[in-house]
Amino acid sequence: MKPALPRGLYVITDRPLCADAGLAESVRAALRGGAAIVQYRDKTADERRRLQEASELSLACREANALFVVNDDPELARHCRAGGVHLGAKDPDISQARRIVGETTLIGVSCYDSLPRARDAVGSGCDYVAFGSAFPSPTKPGAVRAPLILFEEAVATLPVPVVAIGGITPANAEALIRAGCRAVAVISGVFGQADPEMAARSYARLFEPALEAHGLE
Repeated sequence: MKPALPRGLYVITDRPLCADAGLAESVRAALRGGAAIVQYRDKTADERRRLQEASELSLACREANALFVVNDDPELARHCRAGGVHLGAKDPDISQARRIVGETTLIGVSCYDSLPRARDAVGSGCDYVAFGSAFPSPTKPGAVRAPLILFEEAVATLPVPVVAIGGITPANAEALIRAGCRAVAVISGVFGQADPEMAARSYARLFEPALEAHGLE
């Protein structure tokens, strides 16, 4: 049975930001802080290391009852038993990814600032969509901007969960949560901080009212 996309903090790994503590321990810290979704993002060509890391993180997420997602790579997602794969504009299309990962794995799609792209993705069978950059992003300063009204319209009109990404802080995340976003995705907001566990907790606690309202606590 396909799981639902969890409500809450969605962290995306970044190797340089995790260098001091190590990737696995940085992710475990985020999970202890309440991260509900972890995306493994690694663009390097070292397939052996990527499989080893993804498998370790996949297990850590299962132990923490969190969703593990692999960025870009459906084959890696299948091999490490990920719960999801996330696709961008240059990645395999949804139908191809679905053939690889199977029917019970979530497929998310980056839709940037385009509601038509999101509608097409939903029509092709994706399970959630992500828009951004919601705010100016230190990770991708040149990224297109997705205004708050886009998130509101997407939540109101699309039959799948909406994720926000880009420049999100504990101070500005509440507007996105009020707009109905199922999750907020961050990179440096957690892994670029001295204490990733505490940083994750500062985001995760913002979802407590929504979790209580949906009977999830």
